[in-house]
Amino acid sequence: METLKKTLFLLLTLYSFLIGIKLIESAFKLFGSGFAEDLITVTTNPIVGLFIGILATSLMQSSSATTSIIVGLVAGGGVPIVNAIPMIMGANIGTTVTNTIVSMAHVRRREEFKLALSGATVHDFFNIIAVIILLPIEYFTHILEISATYLAEIFFDTGGITLAAPLKIAVTPVVNAISSVVSDSGPLMLILGLVILFGSLRYIVKIMKSLIMTKMEVFIDKYLFKTVITSFLVGAIFTALVQSSSVTTSLVVPLIGSGMLTVEKIFPYMIGANIGTTITAILASLVTASKPAVTIAFVHLIFNMFGIIILYPLKFIPIGISKKFAAFASEHRWVTIMYLIVAFYAIPLIVIIILR
Repeated sequence: METLKKTLFLLLTLYSFLIGIKLIESAFKLFGSGFAEDLITVTTNPIVGLFIGILATSLMQSSSATTSIIVGLVAGGGVPIVNAIPMIMGANIGTTVTNTIVSMAHVRRREEFKLALSGATVHDFFNIIAVIILLPIEYFTHILEISATYLAEIFFDTGGITLAAPLKIAVTPVVNAISSVVSDSGPLMLILGLVILFGSLRYIVKIMKSLIMTKMEVFIDKYLFKTVITSFLVGAIFTALVQSSSVTTSLVVPLIGSGMLTVEKIFPYMIGANIGTTITAILASLVTASKPAVTIAFVHLIFNMFGIIILYPLKFIPIGISKKFAAFASEHRWVTIMYLIVAFYAIPLIVIIILR
C-alpha cells in the first residue's frame, strides 16, 4: 500500500513537472520579441552560453532543471538552437559540482578523501574534456545540430511525436487556467513555472530514492558493477528513473571513499548517468510538441553519446587527471574548496560579465 501511494504521488509530481515546462514556454512567448532579442544577445557568444549553462546548473544543483528550461526557451522561441547547444554542454559540467561537494564529507580522513575525491572528479574531468573537444567541432561543423535535426525529422515523420499529444492535452487546461488567474502575466507565469519545475524535480528525486534506493544497495557489491555493461546500464537507467544525475553519481562517492569500489569500476556508471539524464529534456520536449525543442533534446543525447564514443577508449585521461588532482588536494585540502568556488562559480560569472 505504501509503495502504491508513493507511485501515485510520483505520477502526480511528473504531471506537475510537465505543467512547469509548459508555463515556462508560455511565459517566454508572452514576453515578446523584445525580451527574446535581449536574451539572444546574451547567449550569441558560444563561450558565454557555455558558462551560463555551467553557472545556472551549479547554482540550481540540477542539470535536469537547466536543460528543461533550455527546452522551454527553444520551444518558446526565446533562444535559437545554435545558441542553446553550448548551454546544454555547460549544464553537463555544472551538474558535477554535487559529486565534489559530497566528497568533502570525507575531508578529515586523508586516504578516504583522496579516494572519494578521485571518484567524484572523474565525472567533472570527463565532461570538461568532452566539451573542450566537441564545442569547437560543433562551432565549425554544426555536427550536433545537423544530427539532432535529422533525428527530429525522423521522429516527426514516423509519428513518434504523437506521444506528445496526450501530454499536451493533459497539461493545457491547467496551464490555461493558471494563465487566466495571473491575467497572462509573463513574469508571474515564469516564476510559477520555475517554482513548479524545481519543486517537482525535488520530490521526484526524493520519491524515487525511497522507492528503489534500498533495493539498489543490496545488489551494489555483487551485481551492479560486475561488468562495464552492467555498470553503464545501471547508471543510465537509475538516472532516467530518478531524473537527477547528481543523485546517482553522488551515490557512489562514499562507496569509493570506503574502498568498496574503484574509479575504474564506477567510470562506466558515471558516463551512463550522462545518457540517463537526457531523458528529462526529451520528456520536456515532448510536451511542447515543438520540433526545435525536440531537436535540442536530441542534441543533449547526441553530445553525450559522442563524448562517450570519443573518450571511453581514452578513459585513462580523465581517470588519471582525477587521481592526480585528488592526491594533490588530499595533501592541500583547501584546494578542493578553491576548485569548487573558482571552477563552478567565479570563472563562469566573470566570463559572463566580461563577454556579454
